[in-house]
Amino acid sequence: MGWHITASLTAAGFDVSQITRLQTGEIGSSAAPHAYGFVYRRIMRDCVTPHVPIFVNTFYPPNQPPAARCFEFGRALAQSVAAWPEDKTVAVFASGGLSHFVVDEELDRSILAAVRKGDQAALGKIPELALQSGTSEFKNWIAVAGVMAEAGLTMDLLDYVPCYRSEAGTGSGMGFAFWQ
Repeated sequence: MGWHITASLTAAGFDVSQITRLQTGEIGSSAAPHAYGFVYRRIMRDCVTPHVPIFVNTFYPPNQPPAARCFEFGRALAQSVAAWPEDKTVAVFASGGLSHFVVDEELDRSILAAVRKGDQAALGKIPELALQSGTSEFKNWIAVAGVMAEAGLTMDLLDYVPCYRSEAGTGSGMGFAFWQ
C-alpha cells in the first residue's frame, strides 16, 4: 500500500520519498520517532498493526511546509486512501504536542477550533513564525484535519490541557481528540 500512497501523492504535486524499514535504534528497538513510539506503546499497547507511517517535516528548515500545505497534503492523502482498489478499514492518527516550551493557550485553542471545523482558510492564515520549534508539531494535527475534512468527519475534542512547568509559562499544550 505504501507504493500506492507514494505514487498518488507524487501525482498530486507532493515531493515524497519512501523507505522500506526504519533502522534499529540504540536500544535494539525500531528507531520510530517518539510521537509514534507513544502511540505504539500507549494506544496500541505494543500490538502494532500493519501500517504506513508518514512523516511530515514540521521542524527542520529550510523545507518546512506551511500549515496550508499540510492541510492540502492531508486531503491528498485521503484521496489516495479512497482510491485503493482493496476494501480496507483505515485509521489515521497524528501525535504531537500543541504549543511548546512556552504554553500559548490562545494559539492552542484557536488552532484546535479551526481543526475541529476543518477551516482550511483559518489554518492557512497561521503565521509560520507561530509554528516553529516544538510548536511545529501542530502541523501533524493540521495534516490529519485535511484527511478528515476530505472524509467528511468532524473532530471531537476530548480534552485540552495546558501543562505548565514553571511560573514563567514554560511547558506545552496537550490535546486529545478523535474524529467521527
